[in-house]
Amino acid sequence: MAAADRAVGVKRQAFRLQPVLELRRTQERAAALASAQAGQAAADAARRATEYETTLATAGVPRSLPSADFRAAMVLLRVAATDASDARAAATASAEQAEAVRAQWTAAAQRTKALERLRERHREAQQHAEAAAEARATDDLVTGRAGRATTEEEPWTD
Repeated sequence: MAAADRAVGVKRQAFRLQPVLELRRTQERAAALASAQAGQAAADAARRATEYETTLATAGVPRSLPSADFRAAMVLLRVAATDASDARAAATASAEQAEAVRAQWTAAAQRTKALERLRERHREAQQHAEAAAEARATDDLVTGRAGRATTEEEPWTD
């Protein structure tokens, strides 16, 4: 069909935004990778926080300890509680960061999709122009205008 289009005189126009579309696709892939990494980091932080909380919940102070040992055990439990709290805060911050990165990925995907729709419209417009040119060529062949010269004939005189 391409040879027929050239014979009819239809020139295929390249999609001028193709380099931009390729850049957007690359940006979308990079954003997807960043989102996956941020999600994994958030999951790891949540796992660590849960481990700290579980360890703290199972920790206990023996009933009979000298006062110095009791104070040391209480200080250690307080430090463990602070560590668990800090780990949970880090997990929450990591989850919020992962959500922000996921939003950036979504925005990149939307920009890519918009350009893909423009490319599809361009392709449809080309196909429409090719079909119109082919229809004109067919009409010309059917009506006999394709090979006829446009010069006027001399009128018949007697």
